Amino acid sequence: MRILFKTSYLDDIRLFQHGGQVFWYALLMVCLVAAPWALNDFYVGELSYVFVLAIAGVGLMLLIGYTGLVSLGHGAFMAIGAYTHTYLITKGVPFLVSLPVAGLVALLAGVLIAIPANKMTGIYLAIATLAFSQIVEQVIIRWESVTRGFQGMPVPTAELFGHPLSRPWEFYYFCLAVLVLVVLGAINLTRSPTGRAMVAIRDSEISAQSLGVNLVRYKTIAFAISAGITGLGGALLAHKLRFISPDAFNILLSIQLLLMVVVGGLGSIHGAVLGALFVGSLPQVIALMRDYLPTAIARTPGLEPGLFGIVMVSIVLFEPLGIYGRWLKLKAFFDYFPLYRRATFKRQRSYLKTERVR
Repeated sequence: MRILFKTSYLDDIRLFQHGGQVFWYALLMVCLVAAPWALNDFYVGELSYVFVLAIAGVGLMLLIGYTGLVSLGHGAFMAIGAYTHTYLITKGVPFLVSLPVAGLVALLAGVLIAIPANKMTGIYLAIATLAFSQIVEQVIIRWESVTRGFQGMPVPTAELFGHPLSRPWEFYYFCLAVLVLVVLGAINLTRSPTGRAMVAIRDSEISAQSLGVNLVRYKTIAFAISAGITGLGGALLAHKLRFISPDAFNILLSIQLLLMVVVGGLGSIHGAVLGALFVGSLPQVIALMRDYLPTAIARTPGLEPGLFGIVMVSIVLFEPLGIYGRWLKLKAFFDYFPLYRRATFKRQRSYLKTERVR
């Protein structure tokens, strides 16, 4: 059992709580850096895809897991980032300029959707974001002079200081660097007064408002930051796909992003990364399973979306804390064994008595 003795108020917001975390995260980083030398190009490309999904997942986690605002339209922000980035590159804008600009355009779109969405909660907010994703999809289809509609757009190879990132391991390292920066930024945001205000809104809007938290302001900030990070992930996804079309950013992508944060574990940056690893590897697992399943099942159309739905329902019913929550339970079991009690993680009420006035 590890016992932490806190001697300062800063101990609660330190990036690493103890030396063990430093060791294990350093070991993880060493493994990720060495992975391209131990794996073939296919698996390196799959890991790059997982990193891109993790970037978008962190953005959605800040909105759903930390602010409590449900969104079914984050695939639209990825589309905005992807098309903006591709259009700018084709016009000769440098890669390192078009990438943050794509995130900024998605951020502005998040602000626009946040203005009417601030008056909605729950299922109504989910419907509004779903409608927004359909609007963006129609804009992409109709605005052929910029997006080329159903014809799609080829994505030029990313260039870093004049060097094309044409090899899988080069793009892998760039995605890894962006993911590390995004995760560090998200962690620092959650430790800041803005992050604490977002968590207060998630736990109880009435209580947060009574403490002086401006609901409209912080909800708008949450939408903007979430959309900006997701748009950044969309720009990197465009390079991973190498060709973008409206079909690549449909409602299924938004559901996959939602599945990531739910399966990974709501309210945790770790959950966003673990969820991306699960969602990114699930199609490959399904492809391998098709060889061993009966032919009638293996050739069933819509097998992948169906499994996504089954997994989400199972997680909600049997493990609402997600993969990261299960890991915390296992770690607590070994830390407190043989004094561990199942009631330690008994599900508590997620609302306050003040919420009943609604």
